[in-house]
Amino acid sequence: MRGEPSCPKCGGRVRAPGLFADAWQCDVHGTVHPLQPVVPPSVEALSVAVHRSHVPVWMPWPLPVGWLFTGVACAGDDRSGGRATAVACSGPGPLGGSGELILVAEELGIGLGARYAGLSGPDPGPHMDVAGPPQAKVHAAGRPTPLWHVRDTPADRAVFAGEARGLWLWAVVWPEQSGLLMYDELVLTDLRDAGAEVELLPCGALSPRILAP
Repeated sequence: MRGEPSCPKCGGRVRAPGLFADAWQCDVHGTVHPLQPVVPPSVEALSVAVHRSHVPVWMPWPLPVGWLFTGVACAGDDRSGGRATAVACSGPGPLGGSGELILVAEELGIGLGARYAGLSGPDPGPHMDVAGPPQAKVHAAGRPTPLWHVRDTPADRAVFAGEARGLWLWAVVWPEQSGLLMYDELVLTDLRDAGAEVELLPCGALSPRILAP
């Protein structure tokens, strides 16, 4: 299942640093931090992402009842380390059926969260009304963290975004009605701070959402 690195903003092909450029290049978006190929979910794959990441690797902890870890993606290379992470979880939706959640932590301008959200711009700011009260709250690394609803996204998903540890935090939920999950004040743990209990993480089949937003 190993593939080639791709653009975090559009999924297009990228060119590796070479004689004429010292960074990865996308024909459409210019210099980017490449999205590394996604591998099947496992504790080992998650550990690799955790150890190379310079940004949080957010996971609901504990997972909601019946939910499983279903994939992780990372943008960055061996030189820069992980500059964006996306963690997928799947399980029973609050109103029945199945639900999927992708949590993205990223530096400004990376664009991975916007891609999962179905937006063209790299950051959520223009699509958020932060002058009003937040629509959801999570506890991220022990801190109450407000999240605002992100407008102008496809109708099949609910998108929320905010700031945690000085970086963007996105929560993208499918289907849209499963966004009710975000009103339960989820507790998020940065897996870089987690201990050996991560080895007991239940893993499911690879989420198609993390492969093709």
